[in-house]
Amino acid sequence: MHRIAIVGGGTGGTVLANRLASELRTEIEDGEVEVRLITADPNHVYKPTFLYVPFGKKTVDDATRPIEELIDSRVTLTIDEVTDVNTDRNRLSLADRTTSLRYDQLVLATGATLEPEAVPGLAEGGHHFYGPDGAEALRDELAEFTEGHLVLSVVGVPHMCPAAPVEFTLMVDDWLRERGRRADVDITYTYPINRAHGLESIADWATDRFEERGIDVETFFNVDEIDPESEVVETVEGTELEYDLFVAIPPHRGSDLVADAGLGDDGWVDVDRHTLEATATEDVYAIGDAADVPTSKAGSVAHYEAGVVADRIASRARGQTPTATYDGKTVCFLEAGMDEATFIEFEYGEEPYVREPSKPLHWAKLGYNESYWLTARGLL
Repeated sequence: MHRIAIVGGGTGGTVLANRLASELRTEIEDGEVEVRLITADPNHVYKPTFLYVPFGKKTVDDATRPIEELIDSRVTLTIDEVTDVNTDRNRLSLADRTTSLRYDQLVLATGATLEPEAVPGLAEGGHHFYGPDGAEALRDELAEFTEGHLVLSVVGVPHMCPAAPVEFTLMVDDWLRERGRRADVDITYTYPINRAHGLESIADWATDRFEERGIDVETFFNVDEIDPESEVVETVEGTELEYDLFVAIPPHRGSDLVADAGLGDDGWVDVDRHTLEATATEDVYAIGDAADVPTSKAGSVAHYEAGVVADRIASRARGQTPTATYDGKTVCFLEAGMDEATFIEFEYGEEPYVREPSKPLHWAKLGYNESYWLTARGLL
């Protein structure tokens, strides 16, 4: 039997498992192929939902579904933690098993982990919307925030959903205006390089939009330390910024599993950016946030990568030469406030074009968020 193992039940792992179940339907039913998805979390989380929680537009429960409801019945679902990847023996060790699992092809979809503790004072003095607890705490804080200085600071790069810091800043500006609070709240957006975003076209668009709305922008702003008592941010550059509400994009890191297996620094898997095969060993792929490729850590990236890897794995399972490649395709809706959005798409080596924001594009983003669960099931 040809055994395919997928580690991680996020967007990439779930879409891939369902794609393989469809592509290799006959081989699975004939007992020639096994597709196994291994995840420590029995729930699947759609993280973009958390952006809307601070504004009361969504709840954290809206972001989750039991993963067993999303996975094709032909996929063997294992709820367990992978504790070791032995690429020499093609074996996986699991926390709740005394025997290891063998694989012929392995896909690591281990995602990214927040690490606010990497910056002194950030866990105590900052808020974020990149997880359920953080999004709910920020919701409660915003509800009582009527005046002062709100700072949105991109502390760590790379990070999940690169558009989200710009989105939150524009959304909170609208949200405060709707409540008659904006005149009493100063907003500052900070970014660690010499422009407002890593992609130049988005940086230019966001800078113009911020200026129109009276939002201050600080670039070359690399957070070194937070003083929660005095409510001051200190930077590597030697500057200080006072705040009353500090919203951070925390540092992210990859999986210790990846680093311990010697597959990449900081837990990101070193891969060929077109085939998504690990450079350090054979029979191993990485997709989604776990893959160290020169494009966004976004759900659409994981989705497109999953399609490519499904084709390549299916070819190998049939004894054929894989030909599918990933071109860096990324698509992203970007909220431009509470009721308008724009849309971008690009590939490796391209600069995205930022469309004029509109209400229909905002509704399209909300529609996609609702239909995401069909996408995860492989139905869209």
